[in-house]
Amino acid sequence: MTDMTHHLPKGHEHTGKSSKDLLDVELILRETSLKKGNTFLDIGSGEGFFSIAASKIIGKRGRVYAVDNYKESIDVLREQITRDNIINIEAIVADVTKKIPLGEQVIDVGLMVNVLHGFFANSEIDGTMREVARVIKNGGILAIVDFKAIEGSHGPPVSIRLSPHETEEWITPYGFRARNVLDVGQHHYMVIFDKVAEKT
Repeated sequence: MTDMTHHLPKGHEHTGKSSKDLLDVELILRETSLKKGNTFLDIGSGEGFFSIAASKIIGKRGRVYAVDNYKESIDVLREQITRDNIINIEAIVADVTKKIPLGEQVIDVGLMVNVLHGFFANSEIDGTMREVARVIKNGGILAIVDFKAIEGSHGPPVSIRLSPHETEEWITPYGFRARNVLDVGQHHYMVIFDKVAEKT
């Protein structure tokens, strides 16, 4: 793995702020192959705009788990769940770098949008990915969307952004295999991983 730790600024804050105006939610979810009846994990969900869209795809038999450590964002999502009588989303306040409060291999599709760079900056990828790998089913999917490393563009400092290749290098040791890399907007790329089934 490439040594990229020498330029890490410490103490990146996971703010919970939204970038939904920059992203095509329907396109991204379509590329994850999310379907009716699936269980979906929104990792660092913020106010849950991906979770809301996913809940419409998976239907009544599916389940969405929206997890974020930013309570204010989860409160906004919970208000919308109550207001719109959404029955298939569970909004959870939790630190995914330490523990995702779900059982083992229960998730069909996991999604991480605009949060990997923060885990990288804070040296939190290992704890996060151990938990993500634990809860995603063998044969399941992990999709990571993050900012392109382009100077002067919208988003976090370029010094903490990972290229698609660097993203693959960081994620594959946790039992994932990159399937596809996509351009999903002016500022974003998407890498789709398959959870490799464990040998019996």
